[in-house]
Amino acid sequence: MIWNQLITNRILIAALVAWILAQFLKVPFQFLLHHKVNWGMWMSTGGMPSSHSSLVTATMLAVGLYDGFNTPVFAVALALAMVVLYDAAGVRRQAGMHAERINMIINELFSGQPISEENLKEVLGHTPIEVIGGVFLGVVVSWGIWNFWH
Repeated sequence: MIWNQLITNRILIAALVAWILAQFLKVPFQFLLHHKVNWGMWMSTGGMPSSHSSLVTATMLAVGLYDGFNTPVFAVALALAMVVLYDAAGVRRQAGMHAERINMIINELFSGQPISEENLKEVLGHTPIEVIGGVFLGVVVSWGIWNFWH
């Protein structure tokens, strides 16, 4: 019974399809930009398109399309999307820039020393274009599922 409810939940399906598609598309986009295949992008944060942005946008739009844009649930979905989109391009992006700078300082100060040279993860957030790419993908997925299945 629960399984039947899950596989017919169109909002959940739109969210998951957008998220999985965004993660899948990171490898080809990485190849186009750097001419190098990086399979690790499938499970990585950062990159084009933003899977966080795609997930929350698809969820928000699907809630609006299926339940209505004047519902409290849509208001919550919109608020959540605004926080995630801001965080993806703002706070997390700055954290990645700090990690990049700290790694540079460590490499300059301790090159050749027997100190742990483990670098911090630099790809935490997204550029604005990556967030916009995720938003676009989320809209396309939700709209497509709604047009196909409503």
